[in-house]
Amino acid sequence: MTATKSGTYIGATAAELRDKNTPDKAAALVSQKALFHRRGKIVLDPHTLLLSAWNDSGDLLLRPTDITAIERKFTDHYGRFVGGLLNSGKPLILHTVPVGEIYLLIDRNEFLETTRNKTWAEALLDWQATGTSHTN
Repeated sequence: MTATKSGTYIGATAAELRDKNTPDKAAALVSQKALFHRRGKIVLDPHTLLLSAWNDSGDLLLRPTDITAIERKFTDHYGRFVGGLLNSGKPLILHTVPVGEIYLLIDRNEFLETTRNKTWAEALLDWQATGTSHTN
């Protein structure tokens, strides 16, 4: 299995972000890791998207048909104030069948508040279009 794209992620589900309290959100102004407790490697290959160490059970493996929508935007769960003012601070949001809505920050630079979410969103949209056309 050859990786077509890989990096590191920090992530959380929409439910986890919704349940965060004011002290957690204040701590996130210093480090996003206060909100995003899931972290590991993200690997995209022609058939799967792997989020390593997703939970205590191990990795999360997604196929193109497991993802119903891909977005990159600020929301009520993760807004501009917490995520930075730059466009590059927008979370990558995957709507998935197995675990619901997932928020990811990929290859995040803590100091500059930048991510590679924009290029990952483009790659995932291409991957999904190619992958779902082969399965239908």
